[in-house]
Amino acid sequence: MEPITRSLSAQESKVVLALTERGRREATRAEIVDLVGGSAKAADHVIESLRRKGWLQRATWGEYLLIPPEQGPDALGDSNLLALASRIADPYYIGFSTAAAHYGLTTQHRNVIFVVTPMRLRAREVGEARVRIVNPSANKFFGFEPVDVLGYKVMISDREKTAIDCIDRPALAGGVGEAATILATASRRFDWTKAADYLERIGSGALVRRFGWLADHVNADMPPEIRERLTGLTGSGSTRARLGPPHYHTVQDTIGYDKTWRLFVNVPREELHGSAGLGRRKAVRKES
Repeated sequence: MEPITRSLSAQESKVVLALTERGRREATRAEIVDLVGGSAKAADHVIESLRRKGWLQRATWGEYLLIPPEQGPDALGDSNLLALASRIADPYYIGFSTAAAHYGLTTQHRNVIFVVTPMRLRAREVGEARVRIVNPSANKFFGFEPVDVLGYKVMISDREKTAIDCIDRPALAGGVGEAATILATASRRFDWTKAADYLERIGSGALVRRFGWLADHVNADMPPEIRERLTGLTGSGSTRARLGPPHYHTVQDTIGYDKTWRLFVNVPREELHGSAGLGRRKAVRKES
């Protein structure tokens, strides 16, 4: 703890040490006022100084996250931004390309954090990132779990739901090509029964068709019984589902209609070229 006392004033050190000893990763303004033991104005001065030195980050009005001493005052990366964004809404989950990046399903990193919540909130800034609020329909608000992010519990969609969400709304994943890459990478560690359960719960035959076609496109290792189950979830109607822009915007060099999944793939071949076969498990070479 010596480095803390050398870098902080007596009052600042008192706050950081007290929160650390209690195992706290967050604190309210009222708690800090109590720890400082003086006036609210004096506590505000300590808070501002700790924020400036990188020991506290404001989550919402009157609530702060502590950057743990073992991480040091410079531990203000993307993970901390997720913890900060998690304080904006309740209930919520971090999803789409943000969740995909967290799991390493995409190499694309953007300065947008997608917070999925039924609450109607405005977009805002957190650090150098922009938080975008996504309001899902009630039947799609599930499939997330608490994940430990540098000492903070953050609700993030699991791999299966992340891939499904990105296929459902590819614009929030970086486009159809990136959604395909996310599915391909995620599928190598998929719980296929869970994925099928999720798709059945959402109840969209069109989404099942998009998912099935992309799974075939990336050559995902889908079990035959899951494929049969998904085929039964596509619906018996003759309406053609689409992947890509709507019918009034047909792109050039589009892939076209697929009879297997009854899906019109309105996506340029070039956009999906890099993800073709990407879900195939890599063969393990046996030593002779």
